[in-house]
Amino acid sequence: MCTRYWGRALKNINNGVTGMDKIEELKKKAKEIRIHIIKMLCEAGSGHPGGSLSAADIVTALYFHELRLDPSRPDWPDRDRFVLSKGHAAPVLYAALAERGFFPVQELMTLRRFGSRLQGHPDMRKLPGVEMSTGSLGQGLSAANGMALAAKIDKKDYRVYVLLGDGEVQEGQVWEAAMSAAHYKLDNVTAFLDHNGFQIDGPVREVMSPEPLAEKWRAFGWHVISIDGHDFKQILAALDEARAVKGKPVMIVAETVKGKGVSFMEHQVGWHGVAPKPGEAERALAELERGV
Repeated sequence: MCTRYWGRALKNINNGVTGMDKIEELKKKAKEIRIHIIKMLCEAGSGHPGGSLSAADIVTALYFHELRLDPSRPDWPDRDRFVLSKGHAAPVLYAALAERGFFPVQELMTLRRFGSRLQGHPDMRKLPGVEMSTGSLGQGLSAANGMALAAKIDKKDYRVYVLLGDGEVQEGQVWEAAMSAAHYKLDNVTAFLDHNGFQIDGPVREVMSPEPLAEKWRAFGWHVISIDGHDFKQILAALDEARAVKGKPVMIVAETVKGKGVSFMEHQVGWHGVAPKPGEAERALAELERGV
């Protein structure tokens, strides 16, 4: 098992940071999330590091700044909802949920084990905090639209957030959902597009280019914001802007790096769905802890 290689337990890197600037807090939390991802995947021996690492800053901003949640009441009717449409990036969601208090952090090491609540793709029936069982790409935005419509009908003010992959938007259902969200003026939907440029078969532009992305979403009636998906100032500013938009859903196109934070994984399609071996994980953890 990979756990024997770590040498020491992950320290709480937020100790003593009371009063620290919010951006610095989020950076440290994202680092912790990435460390969890590497350890989980090495322990499991399978999974998807590239797209989990690329989305870590976005997911951190949502769970530790934006989302209105109560981990003690995961079914609280007025909570904000988050749908991980690119369900293969489950490790980043699990790490955030555990750190947010939905289940014990120690349970992260059961990823993909037989009988574990932490399946290879999220299961809303088994794990608290998971709003939608995802994994069949292209379906998450449709589910998010349904939640947002329910909020409108019930006169609730909760918001719905969804994260899509850039390979995922090759799916036709995504564009049907895009039309629906604009048609119903779902201004309580904010979507992030994790634009890391790679999917399992290679560069997205070569497999089936969805470009020009920002222009397409605007043409479908969305308010579009383009950002650096690893810059917390830009992420938080985009979330502020999204909350102020009326009458339209919001798409935040986030330019990201596949495998962000681990030098030998960055921009490498081979790390889309291959777990690090113990030696590789040890190297990755050393880089993350140093902030390389």
